[in-house]
Amino acid sequence: MAALATGCEPGAAPGAQTAPRQTPATRPAVPSPARTEPAPAPSTAEPSTVPPPRPSASTPAPAPTTARPAPEPSAAPPARVLMRTGSESDRVRELQARLRQIGHFGRNPTGYYGSVTADSVRSFQAKRGLTTTGSTDEATWKRLLAMTRTPTAEELRPPTERPLATPDKRCLTGRVLCVSKSSRTLAWMIDGRVVSAMDVRFGSEYTPTREGEFEVFWKSRDHVSTLYDTPMPYALFFSGGQAVHYSADFAANGYGGASHGCVNVRDKKKVAALFDQVKNGDKVVVFR
Repeated sequence: MAALATGCEPGAAPGAQTAPRQTPATRPAVPSPARTEPAPAPSTAEPSTVPPPRPSASTPAPAPTTARPAPEPSAAPPARVLMRTGSESDRVRELQARLRQIGHFGRNPTGYYGSVTADSVRSFQAKRGLTTTGSTDEATWKRLLAMTRTPTAEELRPPTERPLATPDKRCLTGRVLCVSKSSRTLAWMIDGRVVSAMDVRFGSEYTPTREGEFEVFWKSRDHVSTLYDTPMPYALFFSGGQAVHYSADFAANGYGGASHGCVNVRDKKKVAALFDQVKNGDKVVVFR
């Protein structure tokens, strides 16, 4: 990313009949003794087919068995994802604010679900024994809701993307542009009270922003750098060619770049309002 060139993410048959016997005419008929056939002995043979025994009345017949298929294991449906990388909404902002309450998100809420938010969610999931996906599913969201409170308006929409640093003691009296390099923020303070705050970036290691206590000595609303020939709107000069001013490059590319020593501001409306309030002679404190 290019650095700002300003100075400063499924039927049986019938029986046969027999003819009668004839007696010869010359011989008287002698009756033949009656022939009797012996009665057939009762048969003791068992039938060839033995019927199956009947079940006892006292013993119930076994129930027929029917083969049943073994039940298949049921797989629980995956939890529904509510937010993931690339999401942008007020719910994401609330997620970030709640994560920040319990120490899993080190920045101010932005409403955008980027890599920092995914890492924070992954950290929360790992600590609570949840599946560490980095995406916010229903289980993760319910657990987070149970552990946190509803964020306040100030927690949801703080003045800067990054939390303000504890002011240097030199910022606690008078009218001061209190600039922290560690938090990368600028706080416009009057007698120890923060009037407004904004994100800022600084010079590279080769063109560092000077640290110390200074004074605003020149204001130039539509300034253009004579050294780099680039716009420096709403410039508040405090040390040689170094000034607090709006940077279109910072607004477009963020912290990927750096200035040539100036204190760049990416919120044009805020720095415009700041320009109108600051006076020549107001203090500027740049500290770690």
